[in-house]
Amino acid sequence: MEDCIFCKIIRGEIPCAKLYEDAQVLCFLDINPINPGHALVITKKHYPTLFEVPTEELKACVATAQKVAKAICKATGAPGLNLLQNNHRSAGQLIEHVHFHVIPRLPQDGFLTSWSGKPYPANQLQQSLEKIRAEL
Repeated sequence: MEDCIFCKIIRGEIPCAKLYEDAQVLCFLDINPINPGHALVITKKHYPTLFEVPTEELKACVATAQKVAKAICKATGAPGLNLLQNNHRSAGQLIEHVHFHVIPRLPQDGFLTSWSGKPYPANQLQQSLEKIRAEL
């Protein structure tokens, strides 16, 4: 994509703090990190969301995220880590190029401090289960 900021980074039109690169993925430090060491893993081919990425390229992203996560935690001393991937604006995706956030976590850093889940209303769990299984 001509206007995609991540595609411009891949083409070398915009600089990045590159951590890792291979034939399928690029990993670099996020310029607006949650914590120092926050990195992004992106596919080298343009796919807007997780839903369009071929399985082999998705495997390469996850393997790279694992490799980089280990290095980030060692280098930063972070005792925890989030692997975050958003799809579409309603889920917080700001750049329409599939990417994984590798976020080192520190005690009391204030990021995602609570998960406000709630129980299913009566019968909704079973309905959801049946609908999703039908799509699989």
